[in-house]
Amino acid sequence: MADIAVRSAAGIGVGPYAELTFDSEGDVDRASQGAVSRMEATDLLLFAHGWNSDRSTATRLYDRFFAPFPGLVGPGVRLGYVGVVWPSIRFSDEPIPDFEALGALGEPGFGPALDPGTRQALGEFWPGRRAELDRVAELLEERPESEAAFIEFGALVRELAGVDAVATAAAPAVPALFAEDVLEVCRVLALALVEAGAQPGGAGERDLALGGVSRTLWNGAKELLRQATYYRMKKRAGVVGERGLGPVLAELARQRPELRVHLIGHSFGARLVSFSLRAVPEGARYVKSLTLLQGAFSHYAFSGRLPHDRGRGGALDGLQRKVDGPVVACHSPHDTSLRVFYPLASRMAGDSAGLLGFDERWGALGHDGVQAVPGAPRMALDAALREGVPATGCVSVDAGSVVRRGGAPSGAHSDICHEELARLVVAAGRMGR
Repeated sequence: MADIAVRSAAGIGVGPYAELTFDSEGDVDRASQGAVSRMEATDLLLFAHGWNSDRSTATRLYDRFFAPFPGLVGPGVRLGYVGVVWPSIRFSDEPIPDFEALGALGEPGFGPALDPGTRQALGEFWPGRRAELDRVAELLEERPESEAAFIEFGALVRELAGVDAVATAAAPAVPALFAEDVLEVCRVLALALVEAGAQPGGAGERDLALGGVSRTLWNGAKELLRQATYYRMKKRAGVVGERGLGPVLAELARQRPELRVHLIGHSFGARLVSFSLRAVPEGARYVKSLTLLQGAFSHYAFSGRLPHDRGRGGALDGLQRKVDGPVVACHSPHDTSLRVFYPLASRMAGDSAGLLGFDERWGALGHDGVQAVPGAPRMALDAALREGVPATGCVSVDAGSVVRRGGAPSGAHSDICHEELARLVVAAGRMGR
């Protein structure tokens, strides 16, 4: 319990609170696991942050999101609060509503150059690669109008991401992100930034449409670097969920069979908590609800049959049945990150045949909710709070009435600290008054 007290004193306004810490391979910090297992609670709220977070940002997110819960639950409910901490990366030029004063951020997008906070974060994300990162930063700062410079930049990013541009027996599918002509990749990404409102249109957009090499392309080059971290983070979230959090929860259930667990995840954290269901034993009933806030993974993940490939299901096909309660997928049309960049990144990571021609197969759960799951209802947030959500199965909740603020390039992706969403978690977990 001492660890819980220290954590609460460090800035969490609710308690008991503990952080459950994992490394990139899903190995848990045993001390943090012990602190969670000793919590005196009937119901455990376990929240996993997304990819655009460092430890400090994640802790502030947990403090803000958890704040309303003590006043929302019934008298027989004793809550324990857990913040999952896993290795992600914070691009500090992406604003989070109410977290930073505008002056504390980089300039909007900081231009193509790397702001100091992001440069430091990249160094921690790719340790031992200082020379490569210094050269990447130099190119983004100088923006040379040279095809050779872009080719060099693309090679550096591929090296940082740990992939080769040429298919091999060990890696037969090379993501288009790394296999296509780097100028074309940067052009597509720069145009996406214009669509997202992160870059002004006009002359620069015309330069992009006309082709050739221009300084405007470096906006797309910076986004290529960001997407390279995305490529790594997406895999890491699944690994930490399935190999880390899932077994930890199974062990906790063996120790504390009466404990009710409520999983909450934001962005790639939604992917993390969802993939933890793979480690839930058949017939186990300890996961009582799963709430996904702007989930950055496929809207077909829970489907038993993909519309574009009837012989296959989604990555989490049928795993909603391992939740003894509802799987609530919150989505918002104001989430530019999931509306524009997620489908772009997903196509570029999964298909080297080309960059354009988007269709619904690349959509994100946090953009338009659960798809291709028969009988999964769709509700507006106010209706879900007024009428309640189904007792089991998937339900999509349009949270755009509150998840609506945020600057480019992510839009409202991180605008999740609202009492209405806390009330939705309480409703999903049947914890209300």
